[in-house]
Amino acid sequence: MVGSPGEQPAVARSRQVGRPRRSEQALLEAAAAVFVRSGVDAPVREIAAKAGVGTGTIYRHFPTRPELVVAVYRHQVESCAEAGPRLLAESANPEAALRAWVDLFVDFLVTKHGLAGALQGDSAGSDALHTYFVDRLVPVCGLLLGAALESADTDPSVDAYNVLKAIGNLCIGAAGDARYEAAVLVQLLISGVLAGAAH
Repeated sequence: MVGSPGEQPAVARSRQVGRPRRSEQALLEAAAAVFVRSGVDAPVREIAAKAGVGTGTIYRHFPTRPELVVAVYRHQVESCAEAGPRLLAESANPEAALRAWVDLFVDFLVTKHGLAGALQGDSAGSDALHTYFVDRLVPVCGLLLGAALESADTDPSVDAYNVLKAIGNLCIGAAGDARYEAAVLVQLLISGVLAGAAH
């Protein structure tokens, strides 16, 4: 049976479904890069320029700033989560994988600054994102940390949750202080963790 004149072939429809998904991913990557450089209050036109699209395209995908910020946050969490096993497989050793992943995590935390303000006091939304963050990233950190400790034949001094919490606390000081080198301090933290439990 021939379809109606307005009906599109299945192949065309599937292509159209795929295109917006790729487009949205590109927008999220551009927004994440802009947030790292300029913070979550960066003008939409800056994100659009980075993505090579018009501002209308941004608003079509993400009508409000909180929606954009939350989408970037989730995108970055997923990127961090997916990077862990890949780094473990590709790096020279488990410690190198852990250190590379921690650098990615520090970059992610920079994009997270200002999230609470962008959500305009939506504490329920913030709590849900925090739970999502913990559920996705603590196991990945645990995988990398466990492999690095086993490789170094060292007993753990703290667990993955506390390592991520400590990294977060070290990154807070980076806001508004260009001289503060959070990434360097975080790597020193990792050195201490890998040295094992204090005696």
